[in-house]
Amino acid sequence: MKTAAPQAMLLSVRGLTVEADAGRGAVRILDRVDLSLARGRVLGIIGESGAGKSTLGLVAMGFVRDGCRITGGAIQFDGVDLVRESEERRRTIRGARIAYVAQSAIAAFNPAHRLIDQSIEVAVQHGLRTRADAVRETVDLYRRFRLPSPESMGRRYPHQVSGGQLQRVMTAMAMIVKPDLVIFDEPTTALDVTTQIEVLAAIREAVESIGTSAIYISHDLALVAQMADRIMVMRAGRVVEEGDTAQILNQPQESYTRALLSVRRRTPMARRTPAAAEVPLLSVKDVTAAYGATVALQEVAIDIGPGSTVAVVGESGSGKSTLARVITGLIPPRRGRIEFEGRVLSPRYDRRTKEDLRGIQMIVQTPDTALNPRLKVSDAIGRPLEFYFGLSGRVKERRLNELLEEIELDPVEYGQRFPDELSGGQRQRVCIARALAAAPRLLICDEATSALDQLVAGEILKLLDRLQRERSLAYLFITHDLSTVRAIADEVVVMRRGRVVDAGSRARILAPPYHPYTELLLSSVPEMDPSWLDRVLQARGAASTETAAS
Repeated sequence: MKTAAPQAMLLSVRGLTVEADAGRGAVRILDRVDLSLARGRVLGIIGESGAGKSTLGLVAMGFVRDGCRITGGAIQFDGVDLVRESEERRRTIRGARIAYVAQSAIAAFNPAHRLIDQSIEVAVQHGLRTRADAVRETVDLYRRFRLPSPESMGRRYPHQVSGGQLQRVMTAMAMIVKPDLVIFDEPTTALDVTTQIEVLAAIREAVESIGTSAIYISHDLALVAQMADRIMVMRAGRVVEEGDTAQILNQPQESYTRALLSVRRRTPMARRTPAAAEVPLLSVKDVTAAYGATVALQEVAIDIGPGSTVAVVGESGSGKSTLARVITGLIPPRRGRIEFEGRVLSPRYDRRTKEDLRGIQMIVQTPDTALNPRLKVSDAIGRPLEFYFGLSGRVKERRLNELLEEIELDPVEYGQRFPDELSGGQRQRVCIARALAAAPRLLICDEATSALDQLVAGEILKLLDRLQRERSLAYLFITHDLSTVRAIADEVVVMRRGRVVDAGSRARILAPPYHPYTELLLSSVPEMDPSWLDRVLQARGAASTETAAS
């Protein structure tokens, strides 16, 4: 990211230590962390799940999660001591001068209020904008973030937009106050690669145009490289390495940093050829579905064979998650039908038999919202054992322990924990165990690894691959990560604007000659080069100019 010469220091963190009570004594989340950020500069923070990245981002704005406490160090924001300052003063600073863009957009919005009301709330409550001005500026930000129908987008509720669109709305909500500091916590995790480019460019333009400072947290080093002047590498609450972006990419000093660089080059897993079946396990027959007047799927047809993996890729709003909801009966199709094991399923889940429900299970993108925070791990996994098989007592406990061991979590250590006592990867493993408890034939994985860092995502993919071989499971794997597609897919379905535009074997789809849209997706995968985003934007701008002139 191109920035001006270094300016005065805006944020200074010295010797910061944060501890949490985890029921087994205090756990140190941050261990004597130092951080410096000048005005107009961008610091990237990378590291695996549990490294302390998000905790550092929140504490940098004077916010400490419940159960955590600052036990040492200092945080100075523009001369204000955020550790010793009153909570009232910190709240005045947060929102007005420091903005935060969270990783899980769906968990950040109130489902009962329209998007425009939530987008302008902070600006209006802090007296920074009148309602009319705030609405006008928010619509302009929606347009800059390439949201469809920006004038009417704000009238929708959170459940009426895709995850990627909701992430962009949240980014616009943070930028409307023109803050001095923006903390981006995995802001493009939920986005497909084409939308990711647009949002990265819009974020960078917005940051540069108002001269704000930023902390950009991500597990993807290639993305951080497009934004940051300097990069800080974290592991287990400590700073492992810090340096200029070029130095971290080209001359990393620590072995852990080199591991983060290499893990992005995910190699395909050894795939066995699934046995041919006369009747597909799942067959989607010319399905059309809509949200009110908005058509989301148009004549979609997909077959999934027993024990095979079909990957569905496409940009945000292409209909991937809607397809999953239609298959599971959450959204009845307007036309077409779903067949499972040769029989037609009821279009509504509440009219399906218990056996139909058991056969198809889904793992969603955000395990933090998929698990009830008040249920222990053993209770979450135990419920389907009771519901589908009527297990109880020692039989249920034995099966529960088997499932935890199957997902590589120790039953004694993890069975009695609550979700907030687990890392993101561990929570996703629990979601997998809960789905497996139903003994399904088909697992729908809707962006099941996109919220995880790449080291943990790789572990989850290996787990899913092993479970597939052991249980002869079939997977419908919805993802925007093409490296994941290369690693796990037998067949690939490419969707755009609710239609299937390309489909076939992994070898055919991911090898030239490409379908034009597939080629666009492949060219949008970030590279480990700070100039990559500029080159892509320049090339696409030139292509648009040529198209307009022809």
